[in-house]
Amino acid sequence: MFRLLGLLGGLSLVTDVGTGAPLEESLKRCVVATRLARAVGCSPAQTSELLYTSLLQHLGCTAYAHEGADVWGDDLAVVRLAFLTNFSDRKDVWRTWVPGLADATGTSRARVVATTLTAGRKGEVAGPAATCEVARDASRWLGLPESVQDDLFHALTMWNGKGHPAVAGDDIPLVTRLMHVAATAALFTLHAGQAEAVAQVRRRSGTYLDPELAEVFVDRADELAGDLDELDGYEEALASEPHPVLMVDEDRVEAVARTFGSLADLKSPWLQGHSAAVAELAASAVAGLGMADQVRTVRVAGHLHDVGRVGVSSRIWDKAGPLSTTERDQARLHPYYSERILARTPALADVAKLAGQHHERCDGSGYHRGLAAAQLTMPSRVLAAADEYRNLVEERAHRPAMSATAAAGRLRSEVRSGRLDADAVAAVLEASGHRTGGRRTRPADLTDRQVEVLRMVAAGLSNQQIARRLVISRRTAEHHVQDIYVKIGASSRAGAALFAMQHGLLDEPW
Repeated sequence: MFRLLGLLGGLSLVTDVGTGAPLEESLKRCVVATRLARAVGCSPAQTSELLYTSLLQHLGCTAYAHEGADVWGDDLAVVRLAFLTNFSDRKDVWRTWVPGLADATGTSRARVVATTLTAGRKGEVAGPAATCEVARDASRWLGLPESVQDDLFHALTMWNGKGHPAVAGDDIPLVTRLMHVAATAALFTLHAGQAEAVAQVRRRSGTYLDPELAEVFVDRADELAGDLDELDGYEEALASEPHPVLMVDEDRVEAVARTFGSLADLKSPWLQGHSAAVAELAASAVAGLGMADQVRTVRVAGHLHDVGRVGVSSRIWDKAGPLSTTERDQARLHPYYSERILARTPALADVAKLAGQHHERCDGSGYHRGLAAAQLTMPSRVLAAADEYRNLVEERAHRPAMSATAAAGRLRSEVRSGRLDADAVAAVLEASGHRTGGRRTRPADLTDRQVEVLRMVAAGLSNQQIARRLVISRRTAEHHVQDIYVKIGASSRAGAALFAMQHGLLDEPW
């Protein structure tokens, strides 16, 4: 059995890197939230609900990353600056948002203003809708209570009713209102100090924040957040959880890993389904090598090996042409981020090591450490081979997918050059052969045609593009999309993509 908070507390670092925040901001936010809950007299059940809601406030951070990068060029900077900007104060928009984005994206302030007033308008509606939907659905896949799911769905509401969804005042769940105050307090305490945090909570009181709850923080700021810079976020969060603490078994750990892998894959339509496919292929290959005791660890590592992608702008994963030297260096940081995130959870120590090595090569030419064969275990070599095979057979922004035959030939060539392990490659190719033809899962009573359309929606195709590809009218394509949304309970591309990944519907090309 594992402590759920121990697992999610470590994985919350995914949402930190995905929002451009310092590591452990989510953990420290939930510490402030639980202190605030106790200060206002919440019950242990409400405090526990708030702890998980606050920890996972940014669970949907990858939902609109692709679109954000397309508009602005850097989705991470956009999200971070959106949190730091008080959009109810026009002066703060000019003081924080405009110059911050100009510096982050290398554009003029005039261009930032123009984009905000044009393409940015669509993001004001679509971005929050996708983010809230994915946060709610992902928390359901994590097995969290319906109350937490609902709180997360309301994460982008505002006290004055101008957020998403459009509810205001006391109609916003109490736990969400507490989270809003704690989030503002933790954000600015870590960003600029306690005095600034108090000032920002005051400024946002009555617009973003419940004024009564905001006043509690202002009056007791030192008690609630005075030690944030010094405390160990992970240990303090664990100590903050009311009893009885929530426990999970190993099967739930796999479900949690799969969910976070899918959230990482949402960074780009070109990546969707990759993590789950690598997990199953690597686990099958390890089993084929007679290493039954390593199957579960390798499967979990497969799901989580690419969570570090979240810390790299979607602009890089979406780029259709060759990466520049700087961009390549940024992309190569993702296994480092993966390892650092996963290493925060003691129960995932072995998984962290495997995830950090999935781009290492036997001849020492890989990254991020440049390890050689003597330092790589067989599970590590298998994961590397499985990741390489899936990368080759999946389409990317800069190249078409390879055929299974061509990908197998490329892996064998890598064995001959000494980069990949011969036994690992043989096991991966045997496992991929057993998977020929793929699965025909049809959840939510979807038809074959609807699964085909769902894959296109997940890839970011518009209704017009779907109609053109299927040689049908745009109206018929719209009907297909709406029927799919109704069946799967989604309303955004990101929500549809998450559903497709969770049910293994992206394994085959359309």
